[in-house]
Amino acid sequence: MSSAALALEGVAGKFAAEAISQDSQGDRNAAITSYQRAIDALIKLIQLFPDNTLNAVYEQHCKQYKKRITELQLSFDNPQNDNNHANASIHANSNQTTSNSNLENMIMKEKPNVNWKEVIGLEEVKTALRESIVYPAKKPELFTLGWPRGILLYGPPGCGKTMLAAATASEINGYFINVDAASMMSKWLGDAEKNVSQLFHMARDSSKKENVPVIMLIDEVDSLLGNSQNENGGEIRVKNQFLTEMDGVNDKGKNLQTYVIAATNKPWKLDWAFLRRFSKRIYIPLPSLETRESLFLSYLSKLKKDSSVDASQLAQLIDGYSASDIRDICQSVQLSVIDEFFSLAESRGNKDLTHVQLRDVTMDDFKKTIKKRRPSVNPGMIQEYSNWTKDFSAA
Repeated sequence: MSSAALALEGVAGKFAAEAISQDSQGDRNAAITSYQRAIDALIKLIQLFPDNTLNAVYEQHCKQYKKRITELQLSFDNPQNDNNHANASIHANSNQTTSNSNLENMIMKEKPNVNWKEVIGLEEVKTALRESIVYPAKKPELFTLGWPRGILLYGPPGCGKTMLAAATASEINGYFINVDAASMMSKWLGDAEKNVSQLFHMARDSSKKENVPVIMLIDEVDSLLGNSQNENGGEIRVKNQFLTEMDGVNDKGKNLQTYVIAATNKPWKLDWAFLRRFSKRIYIPLPSLETRESLFLSYLSKLKKDSSVDASQLAQLIDGYSASDIRDICQSVQLSVIDEFFSLAESRGNKDLTHVQLRDVTMDDFKKTIKKRRPSVNPGMIQEYSNWTKDFSAA
């Protein structure tokens, strides 16, 4: 996910957390305003990034927040709700309902709209995921010694960890539960320890009742299970609850097709108790030269460009850039040409835009943009990943 998308998601999360807090305290007007601001941020996120694999989750959040706004507006017509004791009970029940609904909405009941072909490059990673998840899901009787249930994907941000997990779920026609660890620590939902328990219960229940594989992606897992010298009692309980649930998946869930994929940009923050429960630990590297060229070819196919644009040359110009960096570069070039289009129309006084032509994107447009945009990952970070991989990789 790009930095812009992450920033918008953070804004939505901030407003959602404020809304839930205000709602629980009985401040209905403030809660309605905050819920609406969260909705507005999520809608903007969906509109700006229409290909984001998490949009189905964001849409469900919007529906839930709209429903809660309606409930709060209707409550103004019920004078008996002003009784403090009744209000406390109502809001407590409402929060529990909201928590359960939001957790349920994290399951994409339809096959995720991502396939292996859309995940460009990363062939070794795909092979590891096929061996660990796809093949056992299709022919479990072949795996007499069992198979991994916990898989850690680690590497620089923006290299496709979320897309890989979604594509794997699509490959086995399974459910996909996507939640970031910060969410379980109350960004969206409330009580962190209960969230962990409910999340795992939901995954197991869905797999058992509907006889389908379930892949649960825990993003930014280091924020939940990182090594910290200043952990409080609540954080320790959450960590212990997660480890207990993972033991259930690994040891007691042998007849269930339930998998946990954890993703992190900071694997060195994870402690050994966590790593021991994830027998597959797979590095997601920056894209190779060949992969960078393929990514450019994919994005360029959607742009109006002239013959000077060369995907191979562009790939050589951006060694050290992530996959999301490449998408951002292409998007930035497109936006600059569109901006030029509207500026030209305005200067000519043309209100009818049909008389103004959008010019082709050129190689110079890309070179100017690349010159202004530095990679999101630096060589020092790559060295850290290399060092950690030598000690802990288990592909």
